[in-house]
Amino acid sequence: MNTEKGSISIHTENIFPVIKKFLYSDNEIFLRELVSNAVDASQKIKRLASLGQYQGEVGDLLVDVKLDEAAKTITISDNGIGMTADEIKKYINQVAFSGATEFMEKFKEANDANEIIGRFGLGFYSAFMVADNVEIETLSYQDGAEAAHWTCDGSTSYEISAGTRTTRGTDIILHINEESSEFLSQSRLQEILDKYARFLPVNIRFGTKTTSEPDGEDEEGKPKYKSVEVDNIINNTSPAWTKAPSELTDADYLAFYKELYPYSMDEPLFWIHLNVDYPFNLTGILYFPKIKNELEIQRNKIKLYSRQVFITDEVKDIVPEFLMLLHGVIDSPDIPLNVSRSFLQADSNVKKINNYITKKVADKLQEIFKTDRKGFEEKWNDIGLFIKYGMLSDEKFAEKANEFCLLTNTDKENYTIKEYFEKVKDIQVDKDGNIIYLYTHDAAQQDSFISSAKTKGYDVLVLDGPLDTHITSYLEQKGGEKVQLKRVDADVIDKLIQKDEKQELSISEEESKQALSIFEKAISRPDMKVEVDALSAEELPVSVTIDEFMRRMKDMAKTNGGMNFYGNLPDNYKVTVNGNHPLVKRILSSTEEEGAQLAKQAFDLALLSRGLLTGAALTSFVKRSVEMI
Repeated sequence: MNTEKGSISIHTENIFPVIKKFLYSDNEIFLRELVSNAVDASQKIKRLASLGQYQGEVGDLLVDVKLDEAAKTITISDNGIGMTADEIKKYINQVAFSGATEFMEKFKEANDANEIIGRFGLGFYSAFMVADNVEIETLSYQDGAEAAHWTCDGSTSYEISAGTRTTRGTDIILHINEESSEFLSQSRLQEILDKYARFLPVNIRFGTKTTSEPDGEDEEGKPKYKSVEVDNIINNTSPAWTKAPSELTDADYLAFYKELYPYSMDEPLFWIHLNVDYPFNLTGILYFPKIKNELEIQRNKIKLYSRQVFITDEVKDIVPEFLMLLHGVIDSPDIPLNVSRSFLQADSNVKKINNYITKKVADKLQEIFKTDRKGFEEKWNDIGLFIKYGMLSDEKFAEKANEFCLLTNTDKENYTIKEYFEKVKDIQVDKDGNIIYLYTHDAAQQDSFISSAKTKGYDVLVLDGPLDTHITSYLEQKGGEKVQLKRVDADVIDKLIQKDEKQELSISEEESKQALSIFEKAISRPDMKVEVDALSAEELPVSVTIDEFMRRMKDMAKTNGGMNFYGNLPDNYKVTVNGNHPLVKRILSSTEEEGAQLAKQAFDLALLSRGLLTGAALTSFVKRSVEMI
């Protein structure tokens, strides 16, 4: 073969400095691009052999990554399809640069490096981000083909000459520049290969590693081991998601989870194996981790692959927001390797994939609920937050989730939304026909209010999660005009669910005014509005409550940072004095000083039961209690 020199046909003096400069922050992807190309070449020879278009021995396919620190080179070798000199001219000099002029005009509009590479087919040329000079040594699989050598120094000039390769395949030799010396490190290359090539379908070898193997027994009969040097194969070529679910056991799924997340302490609760080939191609496994009652959204736990090549762990546009709580892998060849954020947002396949995954997750949860309700209920503390998050953020998911979202009461009984409606609709109904769901956000602190509700035969839900402020509104919205949710400490129980029958005060109107005056003076706080009401004599003498609407608005302001008008308002409480309680009659018949002391004591007890008595007020209460004893 005669040596041939030429110039890449583009309308610009030098494109490579632009590539290097613009893509510098993403320069590690050069290794992903070149290793992926080598894997493609390997798979092509296998495909040709299966079609009968290649009669030779395919052999063991292998991509070899070699580092020579002294020579400052990185070599990516494969025993794949190889290229002829003409194919080098076509695929390296022409096709890869078919969009180069457009690239020069539009690169400033790109949002990230991947967008440029993806749009203009510059994958191979990402090598020039880290190399001053790139060589190709290649020999085509075709009978009678001659080895070819291509070299380019990062300008538009190249040279093709006779090559030295004697076996089928290709070597890409990168002469690393000074700026990129970080890549002349064994550990750095291992890190990149672990990230991008961990599940590629062809073995990737990167040097050797030391391992131990059995070596007989010692004099005491204990096993001995010896150190041996073996190939450092960095990838699992057949990860679990590439297999049919029928081929996998629970142990296989758990082992793969450990492979993905070796430092995870907890096993996943269950998983979904995705496998669809129409109207798009998608495989993957999504795991449900233990989330508990905390909003731990670890957004980089789902990894996106394209034909087993890692693309990104930023999958927001492919996976709905609420599914970001899941862990696992999604692989779709319909998402190009060089993918950009703007592409994901605009691509119709991505939107279909998003909808499909939502449906599969909802179907899986519904299936578990129907086939093993007891097991589902046992997992509810771990998955409830995730399901509520989905219901609040995705309408299609919510439609199905309404059938398996559980409401738990203070007796630890679980009900679906429909079941709970049926449970309370005839009992917890007020004089206007409103169905009242009572709930607590802190059962221990609000125990006295819960006891009052239970005395009436009412049920109390536990809504104590980080999203339950929003779930209360959701339940009201879905329950229709007649369903209202009220926190059990929002008022005295007779006011929360007002009936037609009304308690009568056992004291006169004059005595009621006198009691009001005594308590107002004893309490003397502008944030406490005092009223005397007719309640059952068995109820507490004094209750401190906060209005449901105001408290809910303030809670929402805390959780979403909005509604600052309400968030900045001071807390205002209502003090309800039970005019039918024997203590009130005692206060009215006591001396002014004793009555004031008893009123203050009853009020402090109400504060104490709500966890609102602190500091000097608590100290004073304790001291007064001792004196009264």
